Amino acid sequence: MSDRPCASVVVPCLNEAAHIGACLDALGAQEGLDRPFEVLVVDGGSDDGTREILGRYSAQADWVQMLDNPERVTPIAMNRGIEAARSDVVIILGAHAEVAPDFVRRNLECLSAHPESGCVGGVVEQVHGDEMSRRIGLAMSSPFGVGDARFRTGGVAGHVDTVAFGAYRKPVLEELGGFDASLVRNQDDELNYRLTEAGWRIWFDPRIRSTYHARSSFGQLYGQYRQYGYWKVFVNKKHLTVTTWRQLAPAALLLSSALLAVLGVLNLALPPEDGLLNLALPALVTVWSTWVLGALGAIALGGVSVADATGVFRSFFVLHLAYGWGYCQGIWDFVLLRRAPSVQSKALTR
Repeated sequence: MSDRPCASVVVPCLNEAAHIGACLDALGAQEGLDRPFEVLVVDGGSDDGTREILGRYSAQADWVQMLDNPERVTPIAMNRGIEAARSDVVIILGAHAEVAPDFVRRNLECLSAHPESGCVGGVVEQVHGDEMSRRIGLAMSSPFGVGDARFRTGGVAGHVDTVAFGAYRKPVLEELGGFDASLVRNQDDELNYRLTEAGWRIWFDPRIRSTYHARSSFGQLYGQYRQYGYWKVFVNKKHLTVTTWRQLAPAALLLSSALLAVLGVLNLALPPEDGLLNLALPALVTVWSTWVLGALGAIALGGVSVADATGVFRSFFVLHLAYGWGYCQGIWDFVLLRRAPSVQSKALTR
């Protein structure tokens, strides 16, 4: 039997003392494997006790190894882990995540069953520390909140355009050159886009299950999704294409609202014979009425309780506002001003 691990799990990490122990405990409880796997935690210089926790785990379990990421850039952490991986299968995992006992086995089985796929993945369920984070998680599991991303909303097995916490064939990662080191967000989506453009497929299997601790406040949710929208523009500019059309909806909502609001103000200032301007404010009301009806419909169809409805509605608003505003900022910085990403914007965020 080979002494090589059956899989290498790479975990980018920074100041995760509250979660890294549970993440490693879940990995340590894996079942049904014919040989061991390894976990490579790539730490960006944590100062909250994370490194001490990792030191205890690595001293007690030879399958846990800590690597250093002095650059504190998430994709560099991922690439460092990939380079150190001794297996032909590399699983990218978040330090906030906890995996099911059959997580590694099912990923390996899917890769074996689907040789056309360079990556496989499954459902990421939200874990809620309080009532607010639970309602945020409900919004993030709704197609109205996050589009048709099956790794969040669930669904039938099949080929998809992206997954979270993917299991990759290491030769495919090497073929693609790993993750783009310039991206602080959307590294997975961008890599998965390059993977499919290179002729590989991505397989989604809902039996591959993990959990992730949801953002616990609207402020944290806003910051996360503003970054997602902002960096998506950088990815689009890099590839000279819109990688998924669903990403345009929040920005279109904000830009159309701003345009209609300006036209509505002009209508108030100009003579009444300017008939087309008279349509601006009614159109603005129509746009937002449609959005409200969509949100309420998603809440009703999702079986959200009356007690949770307001929180989920607010979460939808924050998600779309943050992503749309970040996307508009990205257009301004990366497309119109042709700026490069700043050093500050590349700080490690997980």
